[in-house]
Amino acid sequence: MKRLKSWLPLLSVLLAVGVDLWLPDSPLHTPTKTKYFLWFLLILGIIFIINIIRDNLRKTKDKNFAKQAPFYAVLILLLNIFNLVSKKYALLPVIFFPSIDRVFSVIVEDSAFLATCVFSSAKLLFAGFAIGVIAGVITGIAVGFNKVISYWINPLVRAIGPMPPTAWIPIVLVVFPTTFAGSVFLIALSVWFPTTIMTAGGIQNIPNAYFEVASTLGAGRYYQILKVGIPAAMPQMFLGIFNGAGISFVTLMTAELLGVKNGIGWYINWQKDMMAYANVYAGLIIIAVSFYLLVMLLFKVRDRILVWQKGVIKW
Repeated sequence: MKRLKSWLPLLSVLLAVGVDLWLPDSPLHTPTKTKYFLWFLLILGIIFIINIIRDNLRKTKDKNFAKQAPFYAVLILLLNIFNLVSKKYALLPVIFFPSIDRVFSVIVEDSAFLATCVFSSAKLLFAGFAIGVIAGVITGIAVGFNKVISYWINPLVRAIGPMPPTAWIPIVLVVFPTTFAGSVFLIALSVWFPTTIMTAGGIQNIPNAYFEVASTLGAGRYYQILKVGIPAAMPQMFLGIFNGAGISFVTLMTAELLGVKNGIGWYINWQKDMMAYANVYAGLIIIAVSFYLLVMLLFKVRDRILVWQKGVIKW
């Protein structure tokens, strides 16, 4: 049964290739110089074959590709259906639903400019994200360990934190000298709140027995904070960082509308105004892939740091 599952994505690819080759294209769609969707399917087919062979060579019963195979098969089937209703039969409005070939052609042929936009967005995102994480961790630790700071800061966190970062745009445009600085502030603010809340909550939920044992063994206050409290709160801390990462992605797209002259969010908005929806979809695909890679990077960092607490965080 698992072997049959493994072949489902490849069968889905062959079906999509057959549809793309043998059915005529609708004259309403502008043809591209290269059949990018066909090349995409062929590359996927090669990857699937490699994974099928790898699974068959494994001695263990745990077949990783076989588990994911139905998902890949359905995903390719959905792309095949979209190819039918758009490129082959033009059942959807052509201007709003270009062919997959057209979208892929934008990614390939405008790759240099799109890479510039991604790099610009990455600078903005990493600057705001780093500041937000550092500020959130420091605030969370201070609130979690110090009752006086908690008394004064907690009401401020609860009042400002839940406000959408985009609500600060009118103030940001007046206070900050450049749109870049204002955008960094918005992203940092979106990350700061969940990181602060989860870090403080993680520290406050640490059993007192941990600190009592450390104190009995002669640990001072700062040692208890650095070596007991912060490590024990790290799982919750990373949950806050993950939540902040998701919000920061949304804030980035809005922040790039403040007047920046580059960036993937700016590119999508510009192409939307030009009614170039193939470029819009290309930008959305790049955003999805970029953010997926960033989240995977966060997972790797988390697993590396929390290797001694493996399995504590379920995501």
